[in-house]
Amino acid sequence: MSEIVFRGVTKSFALAKGGNFLAIDTTDLRIEEREFVAIVGPSGCGKTTLMRMAAGLEFPSSGSVEVGGKAVRGPGPERAVVFQQFALMPWKTVRENIGFGLMCKGTPRAEADAAIAHYVELMGLSGHEDSFPHQLSGGMQQRVAIARAYVMNPNALLMDEPFGALDAQTRIVMQEELVRLARRNPRTVLFITHSVEEAVYLADRVVVMGRKPGRIIETIDIRALRESEAWESQPIEEVMDLPSFTHMRSRIWKLLKAREQNAAPAEH
Repeated sequence: MSEIVFRGVTKSFALAKGGNFLAIDTTDLRIEEREFVAIVGPSGCGKTTLMRMAAGLEFPSSGSVEVGGKAVRGPGPERAVVFQQFALMPWKTVRENIGFGLMCKGTPRAEADAAIAHYVELMGLSGHEDSFPHQLSGGMQQRVAIARAYVMNPNALLMDEPFGALDAQTRIVMQEELVRLARRNPRTVLFITHSVEEAVYLADRVVVMGRKPGRIIETIDIRALRESEAWESQPIEEVMDLPSFTHMRSRIWKLLKAREQNAAPAEH
């Protein structure tokens, strides 16, 4: 079991001048096993904080976070995290970066080598196994980071703006790669992004958040539409021109815009 469940979660941070700042108001969210959920929202809405609580890197001020029916008490091997910055070890090769977690876990060499080879091929890294990170493009480095997460065979994958540091063209290529990988190797995925287009293209459901304080505005089902129109069988640029896709994108943008306008302080 790998459901991610937030129950009545709030998160406050202490202010330097005293008092507390309520970053996330009472939030309930269930991400089903092998479901891909993207969270979108403006900066400061708490979406990354939710991801970090699922990872065990932050803890709620009240409420609970569970993964696989167990309360999150800290990081664990059943949850893999991919950050915006690739966080590769520059002194290790592609093969060594991907296999680092397996080595730490004491995986037998033959088993580790087979798993590494599988994800090297799956992520289009063949021929670069002995390259160092500085010899790779940004997109290739993020492929390594994603392979490093998947090779640990986690139940849940937590991704915080993983394509945010890439140029637009590389980002689109990586979105297509992630869709392919997610469908062939399904995991429970919590994906944080500022990009509405990215969220609609990748996710089964899109969770829209607003801020001041952070809370869920609406949750939108994408999967039924995506499957009925077979988005995955079409190039990403064609999918993004479909009336159904543009409607979903517009719907989410309107929710975000309306929320920001309501949250904006009145001018004097």
